[in-house]
Amino acid sequence: MNRPVSPLLAAASLTEFWSPRVIAELDDSYVKVARLKGTLAWHNHQDEDELFLVLKGSLKIEFEDGHIDLQAGDLHVIPKGVQHNPIAADECLVMLIERKSTLHTGDIRTNKTRDISEQLAEFNSGGPQSSESQK
Repeated sequence: MNRPVSPLLAAASLTEFWSPRVIAELDDSYVKVARLKGTLAWHNHQDEDELFLVLKGSLKIEFEDGHIDLQAGDLHVIPKGVQHNPIAADECLVMLIERKSTLHTGDIRTNKTRDISEQLAEFNSGGPQSSESQK
């Protein structure tokens, strides 16, 4: 993973919704991208914060006491232990920064839940690259 990566191009290259892919490592964290549409699941990450950066589109994140709306360029950190439910009414591309120990949907398992081996697979097999490497 020692080459420039465009998070926007990496996210746009994904074919599945709600299936994050690791594009970089930073100390004890992964930088991931995902293509979102629809609803993920109510969940929390008991011991880890989660950073969302909207690259394209918009994202609503529901909380037990309300919600926030994020537009392209907006960033939000969800504190550890906070129940949340990401919703993308239309297709949305995001970048996430999470500790390597963070489970995709916390302790909740759904058909959209992806294990870390799945999240590492595409990028490690020569998946998303920067715009320079695609020329």
